[in-house]
Amino acid sequence: MAKLYFFYGAMNSGKTTRILQCEYNYKEQGMRAIILKPEVDTKGNDKIVSRIGSTKKVDYLIKPNENVFDLIINEYGHVDLILVDEAQFLTTRQVNQLMDIVIDLDIPVMCYGLRTDFKGNCFPGSQRLLAIAHELTEIKTICECGKKAMFNVRLIDGKVQTEGESVAIDGVGEVTYTVACAKCFRMKTKKKFDHGEIKYE
Repeated sequence: MAKLYFFYGAMNSGKTTRILQCEYNYKEQGMRAIILKPEVDTKGNDKIVSRIGSTKKVDYLIKPNENVFDLIINEYGHVDLILVDEAQFLTTRQVNQLMDIVIDLDIPVMCYGLRTDFKGNCFPGSQRLLAIAHELTEIKTICECGKKAMFNVRLIDGKVQTEGESVAIDGVGEVTYTVACAKCFRMKTKKKFDHGEIKYE
């Protein structure tokens, strides 16, 4: 039976590299894996880009509010695996559609993405994946202090940001990110978890 998987981790944890390896493994076995990513992720345009420099053109850019189930039915024939990069940018409805693909079409779907934004709040796509995915796997990376990184810190021109829209793509304009453990995240953002300033929705 096919399953819906969610592999989540902070930035720089190697999520995209895993997608590239998985797609390659399927291809080596004569099977077809397709790679999708939300159109809102403009980094690399129509490619997925790993931190170590590897890139690959995606099979399809998912438009906002597009029906992913209908996309697979109408545009693709036999598929052995669906890989989704930057899955945090999917809508709740699109994640539900991925589950329908798993159940109705018996195609495994492996989603990779961030759990939270730079404010420490869940993206809608990630929140839904955490709720309904058959299997959840954390991909770990480390903070500059050596502890496990859990959070993403947004920088603009090198300065830590605590306000703004949830979506700002790494490398676009002056936007960059670094990762942090809970303690370093609190220190860098100067926000306390128990003061209602960092909310998990």
